[in-house]
Amino acid sequence: MTDASNGALEGIRVLDLSRVLAGPLATMYLGDLGADVIKIEPPAGDETRAWVPPVDARGVSTYFTGVNRNKRGLRINLTRDEDREIVLQLAAEADVLVENFRPGVMERFGLDYESLSAGNPGLVYCSITGFGSGAGRELAGFDLLAQAQSGLMSVTGAPDGEPMKVGVALVDVLAGQNAVIGILSALRARERTRRGQRVEISLLSAALSGLANQSSSTVVTGQSPRRHGNAHPSIAPYQMYPTADGDLVIAVGNDRQFEALCRELGSPDLHEDPRFAANGARVAHRAELETVLVALLTSASAGEWAERLTARGVPAGTVNTIAQGLELAEKVELEPVVTIATPEGDARSVANPIRLSGTPVRYLLPPPDAEDHQTWNPRREP
Repeated sequence: MTDASNGALEGIRVLDLSRVLAGPLATMYLGDLGADVIKIEPPAGDETRAWVPPVDARGVSTYFTGVNRNKRGLRINLTRDEDREIVLQLAAEADVLVENFRPGVMERFGLDYESLSAGNPGLVYCSITGFGSGAGRELAGFDLLAQAQSGLMSVTGAPDGEPMKVGVALVDVLAGQNAVIGILSALRARERTRRGQRVEISLLSAALSGLANQSSSTVVTGQSPRRHGNAHPSIAPYQMYPTADGDLVIAVGNDRQFEALCRELGSPDLHEDPRFAANGARVAHRAELETVLVALLTSASAGEWAERLTARGVPAGTVNTIAQGLELAEKVELEPVVTIATPEGDARSVANPIRLSGTPVRYLLPPPDAEDHQTWNPRREP
């Protein structure tokens, strides 16, 4: 049975003291899932409010609106005793607190986990840092630095080109998602123990974990992988190829798919060539295989090949723009965009990727305009 009125996290209050991307993304997901999220911003506002253009229909930075829906807003100057007292009152009743200040800052304000949990033992306190709270506590926590220093950039880009960052702040996104996992796990543990705990997430750890097979191979072999551009270090063909009118991605994951690829390309004997008969051989002879495939693929368009290969059971697709990616999501009925109506104009954002059959995500509040704390009621329902 679906209960559209109550989210999965109904009754959970989240105090969001984070800014920019990783923390706000995590708290937005919690808000989507039904939690009551109170976003605390400094007097000048979250830094991303000034990261323009582009802006939405309300004139607000799309960077800010992309990770701050389903939150109530409040601007607080933590250097003022009366403002800090408001945060302390809110923290005393919160289930979750999320912050991404540099280690040591929250201690100076008396808002660290030890101080707050003394009066609220059930508090789940999530800290997001760049390089942890130990020896790396003084290092700046920016996504670009984490991409560079984790090794992510070393495996991104053309083999003969310079190291390249990913086209989005991916490490921040990974850290935000890890924060959600940690917070939900701590809430589940609290049901048994009646006590909260501290959840620690670092950008560096998120990046190293997110490197998956690349970091795993380094741990096992002691050798750092090199850049392969759009190719895969352990699978072939698994990369982008030129066609008659554009680029095509082919992602062959096994020998059966490779045989189907060869047949659709009009070269059915290719899969019997000893250089290409098995995946390991194809990886070893990647350059030769690429030459053969490029010659065959130039006979038709990327769209035509994508349709024909997909029909054969071969994973293939065109290289889309983000707009085309959204159109594809619409076509396959994923409902990728949500709209929240406001007096100033519609607030549109990308939908939460989580689908729950019984307690679906909710989109109730647009990204907040900060309110005057003198008239703000923390008990008000959203």
